[in-house]
Amino acid sequence: MLELSLQLAVFLPMRSMEQAGAGLEKLVAQCMRQVSPADAPLLAWPLVCGSAVADRTRALTFAQGLLRVEVTDAGWKSELQALAPRYLAVMNRYTTEQVKRIEFVLACPRGLSPNGAPADSR
Repeated sequence: MLELSLQLAVFLPMRSMEQAGAGLEKLVAQCMRQVSPADAPLLAWPLVCGSAVADRTRALTFAQGLLRVEVTDAGWKSELQALAPRYLAVMNRYTTEQVKRIEFVLACPRGLSPNGAPADSR
């Protein structure tokens, strides 16, 4: 009987956490459906990828099913490309317009324009 009590003591909080997680996910999805379909993937990115990845990336644009995400370096780009299918699956639970692809782009070094030329400092 004691063993059953211990199992229930572990199971019940876990079950409660699962229910809370499901409720939170439903709430986030409802909120994302209230914003513009073009903005939803940009707002959802930090939720989809988690705080550690969000600290080193930035969702730039979303158009025609393509989400462009800026990354800090080539190593992160490679890692995140491998995770893209997982991110797409989660992202599409939150957005009304389907995200078909995530493109990871390297951040431009400070002082350079996207084409690599010195940025105009006016």
